[in-house]
Amino acid sequence: MLATAGVLPAGESWAYEVKWDGIRGLAATTADGVRLRSRNRRDLTADYPELAQLELPPRLLLDTEIVALDDRGVSDFELLQQRLHHTRPSPALVESVPVSLMVFDVLRVDDASQLDQPYRDRRDLLGELDLTRPGRLAVPPHFTDIAAADVLAAVETQGLEGVVAKRLSSRYEPGRRSRAWIKHAIRHTCDVAVLGWAPASRHGGALGALVIGLPDDTGTLRYAGEVGTGFTASARQQLLELLTIREQDRPPVELPAHRGSRWAGATPADRLRWVRPGLVGEIAYRQRTSAGSFRHPSWRGLRPDRDLGDLRPPVL
Repeated sequence: MLATAGVLPAGESWAYEVKWDGIRGLAATTADGVRLRSRNRRDLTADYPELAQLELPPRLLLDTEIVALDDRGVSDFELLQQRLHHTRPSPALVESVPVSLMVFDVLRVDDASQLDQPYRDRRDLLGELDLTRPGRLAVPPHFTDIAAADVLAAVETQGLEGVVAKRLSSRYEPGRRSRAWIKHAIRHTCDVAVLGWAPASRHGGALGALVIGLPDDTGTLRYAGEVGTGFTASARQQLLELLTIREQDRPPVELPAHRGSRWAGATPADRLRWVRPGLVGEIAYRQRTSAGSFRHPSWRGLRPDRDLGDLRPPVL
């Protein structure tokens, strides 16, 4: 079940949860440990051995977020990037960048589906399951007695990503983006398709910027500008390796007319290199313009848990 972006609703019929900045995943508990699966059905069990080895009550299906926490206990997606694309990570990597599981819903207990139960009952059940494992798994609180504005203010003060409001009476709708869950991010973020890249100089070499795209109302990918900040040195190198094996001669989308004058900072077209669409990443930005570009975009990282079919343009 997916949340819809919007203004947080207020009233006694809603609960509020912290929005965690990580990778969404389903966790199925067994007598031998935990099996993890991403939103796009990729098996993540081997990627996060510290989570797979957790001893939890068996025969549960849980909705979760896999996060890397900084020294303040705040989820840090840039930190989590160091664990992505590492199937069977080394013990050294697991020790240096440990991950945790934030559990916020229960979908099945033994053979009993909980999908048709209201959110308030699922959350009560979640609290009875004895899941908390300090430093590795948490069941974050949900708030029903605090005003939406106060929750949002507290989240912003602590540097967290945002808030999700959930209707207390709502059933769980697998795979559906529902208005029974409303997410509100402190900073605007958007998933985008990677269409190509611009070298850092005219002579090629290092990655300078990524060319990004989004689907229009018909589902056709369209050019959405470039993003040239937010990359670590290791991220630039990793991206360059992934982009090189996907290169193609022609742009995968039609470039807009008068691109150089309408799109601030646009690289001349003859310097761009194009790739086969398929990679999805996340950017942060201040505002989206009427032309469809982003003001002050910065790269946040690849999203291997997303597919092109998941992309939605943000509301202007």
